[in-house]
Amino acid sequence: MADTPYAPSRIRVLPSWLLGRAAARGHRLVADALAAEGMRMMHHAVLSAVAESGPVSQADLGRTLGIDPKDMVAVVNDLQKDGLVTRSPDARDRRKNAVEISAEGRRRLRRTQKLGDEANAELTAALTSDERAQLVALLTRIVRPGAG
Repeated sequence: MADTPYAPSRIRVLPSWLLGRAAARGHRLVADALAAEGMRMMHHAVLSAVAESGPVSQADLGRTLGIDPKDMVAVVNDLQKDGLVTRSPDARDRRKNAVEISAEGRRRLRRTQKLGDEANAELTAALTSDERAQLVALLTRIVRPGAG
């Protein structure tokens, strides 16, 4: 980890420090990979969520992903401008907008998911397949205590 900032030896062995460094590296790898498709991480997360649960209201999407409503409007505007989602009045509540992935959005999402997978493979390249599965299981337990 040559690009890792200096930390005293006592700090370098702390799980919190190591997790932070690993997260920073993973974030950088994925962000760079998505940029090859002109996509930012937040946009990719929203597009993935819309593909999984759409049509969905912007408000529900923001709550699910923990994104501020003003930021969600800007992200959905960007995705709509790029032809990746459509937005129309929600059939259940016409005061809300329902967001749905477009055919172009599905094509772009397939490409960005592949790029994200490749970036994560690079992040964990020093691990065996079993170690990667164990890492994911351990991180899941840390992120969601009581899960698994």
